[in-house]
Amino acid sequence: MANFMGGWDSMSNWGGLGTSFGMGFGGGLVFGPIMLLLILWTLYWKYRSLWHAAKNDEKGWFIALLIINTLGILEILYLYFFSKKALKHNEQTVPMVPPQSGM
Repeated sequence: MANFMGGWDSMSNWGGLGTSFGMGFGGGLVFGPIMLLLILWTLYWKYRSLWHAAKNDEKGWFIALLIINTLGILEILYLYFFSKKALKHNEQTVPMVPPQSGM
């Protein structure tokens, strides 16, 4: 059976875009690593922000960070601007190294 637009061939071709939505083999080689990097970037910031929100008992932020996906943007904003204990690098949070005695 064929449809009124020209048969089954046009339906399986996604409107003439071809394989992988027009990217072909070369486009997949470029798109794959970029997608993998974006996934790893997002997972890192999501893990870090969810851990921080759970540690500070901020349930609203935890649920928002868990549901909303923004490629790490919301997670970074939460960690450095909106959390109760914003992550900062200063001399009080860096452990002091004991002085080495000369031999």
